[in-house]
Amino acid sequence: MVYAAMFGAATAVGAYVMIPLPPVPITLQTLFLSLAAAILGGIYGALSQVIYVLMGLMGLPVFAGGKAGFGILFGPTGGYLIGFIAGAYIIGKMISMKTEPGFLWTVLSMFIGTLVIYFIGVLQLSCIADLSIAQSISLGVLPFLAGDMIKMIVATILFLKLRDKINVKGIRYD
Repeated sequence: MVYAAMFGAATAVGAYVMIPLPPVPITLQTLFLSLAAAILGGIYGALSQVIYVLMGLMGLPVFAGGKAGFGILFGPTGGYLIGFIAGAYIIGKMISMKTEPGFLWTVLSMFIGTLVIYFIGVLQLSCIADLSIAQSISLGVLPFLAGDMIKMIVATILFLKLRDKINVKGIRYD
């Protein structure tokens, strides 16, 4: 639970490292999300993101650009926040399927989790901003692919270095 709270806070810090592109800014949130999911597993990785979203809903300025509140969750970018929870769960579950996940499996797990985030984010962006799915993908996915791949690789390297140093009950990588 402590690790989930720490990673929820780390995701909040990642929101402040930002390149402001409308309507969806580039941040380091997904790097911390992927690392949390890889280290903590599906349930606690998702819990770390629930904690993050709840902090923002309580009014703490933890969303990208120092924003907070229910308006963000129900606005054009709110689907990505909801996707954070689902994506973290998928990443953690996939990684924990292997006894000793390697580099490629970990990156693949993070990529699939990121696709889940994109899917939910694009659906809400399309509905709220009254955009076609193609326009939503153009605005809410394509500008982020290269950066997200770099973040996945960095998160994978960090995970492979940290997994033996952080002992999370129920998660084994040996």
